[in-house]
Amino acid sequence: MIAVSDADARLVLRCQANDAAAFNEIVARYKNKVYNYICRMVGAVADAEDLAQETFVRAYMSIHSFQSRASLNTWLFRIATNLCIDYLRKGRRAKAMTATPCREITEEETDAVSDLPDERFEPQRSLLSKELADHLDRALQTLPEKLRTVMLLYDVEGLSYEEIAQIVDCPLGTVKSRLFHARAALRAKLAPYLDERWSP
Repeated sequence: MIAVSDADARLVLRCQANDAAAFNEIVARYKNKVYNYICRMVGAVADAEDLAQETFVRAYMSIHSFQSRASLNTWLFRIATNLCIDYLRKGRRAKAMTATPCREITEEETDAVSDLPDERFEPQRSLLSKELADHLDRALQTLPEKLRTVMLLYDVEGLSYEEIAQIVDCPLGTVKSRLFHARAALRAKLAPYLDERWSP
């Protein structure tokens, strides 16, 4: 099996040789990840769609200058992060908070695959999970952008400290510090809900 980084490197080389099909493969491979990340950063569907599209437009325009000092994954997240931060700093956050909220897109939805219902499905548990996810999303939106960025990249996207340091352009220690503070802030924001829901 070809490693993801190897497959990505081959796609980049093909793009740099002006193979349009290769860039389409990159978009297909990363569009859901990029969109879902941007959604959690900005919190609004229409703007997340625009920013995700802009991420790939910028990647396409810059692919010939891309060098393998970072992975394609890290590079795309850096472009997306910069666009999100620019968006939030331009004061569009208030608009995002009142717009249609984001919902994560799954691979199953992209492939239009419908699974059979799970016989073990428990409506009450599903409702609690959705309720907690909604509280979590709202709490995430209240975090400062620097804290939200590292938390999403580490805890949701599974990137390493080193990759995140490249994306946000700051020292490793700063990434760890921001992640610590982000988790602490999120715990504090969710505590009232959790105490109410699970108190005896």
